[in-house]
Amino acid sequence: MPMEQRGVDTVPEEERTSTPRDLVSILLGSNLCLGVIVFGWLPPSFGLGWWASVSSVVAGTLAGIAFTAPLALISLRTATNLSTSSGAHFGVRGRLVGSIVGLLLALGYTALTVWIGGDVTVSVLDRLFGLPASEVSYVVVYGLLAAATVAGAVYGYRVLLALSRILAIGMTVLLVLGVIAYAPDFTTGALEETGGYLLGGFWPTWLLAAVAAGLSGPVAFITLLGDYTRYISPARHSARTVLRATWLGLLLGLLVPQLFGTFTSYAARAALDYAGPLADAAPAWYLLPLLLAASAGSVGNAGLMLYSMGLDLDAILPRLSRARATCAAAALATACVFAGHFAIAAQTAMTSFVLLLTAIGTPWAVITLIGFARCRGVYDADALQVFNRRARGGAYWFTAGWNIPATVSWALGAVVGVLAVALPSYEGPLLALTGGVDCSFLLSGAVGGLAYVLLPQRERAAEERNSTTARATADL
Repeated sequence: MPMEQRGVDTVPEEERTSTPRDLVSILLGSNLCLGVIVFGWLPPSFGLGWWASVSSVVAGTLAGIAFTAPLALISLRTATNLSTSSGAHFGVRGRLVGSIVGLLLALGYTALTVWIGGDVTVSVLDRLFGLPASEVSYVVVYGLLAAATVAGAVYGYRVLLALSRILAIGMTVLLVLGVIAYAPDFTTGALEETGGYLLGGFWPTWLLAAVAAGLSGPVAFITLLGDYTRYISPARHSARTVLRATWLGLLLGLLVPQLFGTFTSYAARAALDYAGPLADAAPAWYLLPLLLAASAGSVGNAGLMLYSMGLDLDAILPRLSRARATCAAAALATACVFAGHFAIAAQTAMTSFVLLLTAIGTPWAVITLIGFARCRGVYDADALQVFNRRARGGAYWFTAGWNIPATVSWALGAVVGVLAVALPSYEGPLLALTGGVDCSFLLSGAVGGLAYVLLPQRERAAEERNSTTARATADL
């Protein structure tokens, strides 16, 4: 299979041969991995019981999908990735906001997937062959997983799609075997080692779990969905079909692995750490399947995230080819893996990362969706590529390539989100207004969206004029 040469340029119609079924496959197969499974461990580690953990994961995931899934329709119309598409609303240079948000999201999740996959791999190899859990072992395993991930990401979308199809079946079998393996030790009570509710009360802790373990999953895809739907032709597949496929792929691809993580957390009594207890509690016959899940599953998920990182870095630095951008992103992600393993506690790192990125990314997604509704899904695909061609002008030039009100609206929302977030090591001053409950994603999205809606009439008129121009161009 040839290496993909295309970066964030417009995908020609003849290359848009993927189907909604492919979208389901890639969202399901790439997410059935320990990097997603581990998020199901967060609610139990916060001190919640089984039913409270399940309800928080399900509620947060459903809310996140309802918010995130419509973004898939944008790249269906523009034939490029979501960060570049957002240039219609932020300006062809202002779309760098989306590229940076996407780069940070993909960077964190790539590092997390390799990190947790490597930790479980080392623990299983210790039980199987007596491999010492030394720093050298971790470095070698992380390096091998990262190298395999780079290979898939550099070859591109078609290779990752083929891998996802295989993982969708293989990982489902491995998870079913896992339920059988851990079922005898399953319990529904809260894990005593957690010391009670993390935030002192049930509802604040439940809401934290709903955001950190549930909502954060779909929000991780706010800039990624377009990487796949840009290869689907709107001439052959309706927006409704693509939206249903997005819902199904995210629902299965997130809830199945996360609930498996929740289930195994109680069975393995994984209160303060997940990787070690998961390997220690596994019966001998499940060690080899667990090793496959930790290695192959991690490569599939991290490969997809790294592929998105390469696209976002390519969008930020157009002179780089997609392959070179992917390799540069891989080096950065691998450095984050080592920092995460040797310097930061797992629960603290995960919780802080997802809450901060959710607060920063939500207003960008809200503004992009409002812009999508305003232009009724009609875009000037050629004008979106002005920055990539290092040119000037076009329908989305606005003010020197920036739609100032949209960018300011995002910044306001992001700042409010950071000021309202509750992290293990930091509490924003706005928490006092919400009774100590982390509503950062709600406040950031509401502030960013409201500011964008109330932008000056001059800018709104310009945006409507651009939309009209794009619609007329599309009709020609």
